[in-house]
Amino acid sequence: MSQQGGRPTGHDDDWWGQLYDDSTGDAGPAPSADSLEDRFASAAETVNSAGPGEGERPSPGPRPEEWWATGPQEPSPSADPPPSAEPAVAPRPAPPPRVGSGPPTYDAEPTALPAADPDGLDDLVADTVLDGARYGTCTLRAASVRGDSARYRGEPRRDAMLTARFGAGDQALVLVAMATGARTTPGAHRAAAEACRWIGQAVGRSHVRLAQDLRAARRGDLKSGLHRLTDRSLGRLRAAAAERGLRAEEYAAGLRCLLLPADPECRTRIFFGVGPGGLFRLRDGRWQDIEPAVGAVAGEAVVGFGSPRAATPPAPGTPGPTGAPGVPGVPAAPETADGPPPPYEPFRFRASVARPGDTLLMCTAGLAEPLRDEPALPAHLVERWSEPAPPGLAAFLADTQIRVKGHADDRTAAAVWEA
Repeated sequence: MSQQGGRPTGHDDDWWGQLYDDSTGDAGPAPSADSLEDRFASAAETVNSAGPGEGERPSPGPRPEEWWATGPQEPSPSADPPPSAEPAVAPRPAPPPRVGSGPPTYDAEPTALPAADPDGLDDLVADTVLDGARYGTCTLRAASVRGDSARYRGEPRRDAMLTARFGAGDQALVLVAMATGARTTPGAHRAAAEACRWIGQAVGRSHVRLAQDLRAARRGDLKSGLHRLTDRSLGRLRAAAAERGLRAEEYAAGLRCLLLPADPECRTRIFFGVGPGGLFRLRDGRWQDIEPAVGAVAGEAVVGFGSPRAATPPAPGTPGPTGAPGVPGVPAAPETADGPPPPYEPFRFRASVARPGDTLLMCTAGLAEPLRDEPALPAHLVERWSEPAPPGLAAFLADTQIRVKGHADDRTAAAVWEA
């Protein structure tokens, strides 16, 4: 057969001509019957003749039912019984290291997520936040982790953390802020987040002057300026509580901040804030607790959180000298008679000069308390953090999660390694 449209090439194509040549006659009807019934009858006769015996047909077995018509099948008595069905359980990862007298009460990994509002998804808080940077002579690692108790109960992380750089080059200023919302109060995580955001805004707008004071070592100017910024930021929380119809202590947060200059020639590190927590320094293989003592703090306390009440409090709605309390033009929180006044703590400030090889650690109470209560924890961190190079982000996160029995609160920590 040639290609389509081609001419026959020789005897190779004779079969084609013989098949379709007009001279070839039709085969005609078959000599025997060839209808469908005839073919079926012939096939049946052939099958019957090949059976076990002449004239016998094997009885067909039971026709299996269609799969959609069958129900649950009962196992036959002779069949082996199926293995017992066990409920599927997700494998648990290996627990992180722990120190202390015994195993902690709660699981090491998250169990329940906080309840979510479909119209308030922006209010959700991640279980863990991790950050880091390197500027000048220092390397920063920061982490905030939901506590074991909150992970088990499905509660949001009450700790909030903010890391921000303002400016560029050697004139830049790095801020690390962390806050802890009031315990067992709804919206505590929102109060902590707002405290971090407001102090971040205040520091960012004043970062040029703050960086200049840092490089010039103007300790007095730094202390008074940061005191005023902290006063205003926490005063806004008190005003927000009044707008929500809450007492001041129901919408409050402790706040701790660290200022780091990007200038490699400036080794001054500034800590300031209000509320419980810890400030530690690892120097020459030993931990030093350098948290400013309450009795040693000079200057006025933070208005709205750390100040004692004035002898003659202003009338509700009257702004104080720096606001209410501490914010110009914001009305003061109304007095309430259905509970004790909120706790007041002083403003804390410390300016320290770093040395090569130092590690400065600022943390919330969730980590500061086990560091002070369990000697094995600081000893473990000395071993881990005495290496020449700072840990990576994942290693730092693992170090901050070393578990101690009886301490299941949120943990937020920022550590600075000096080169």
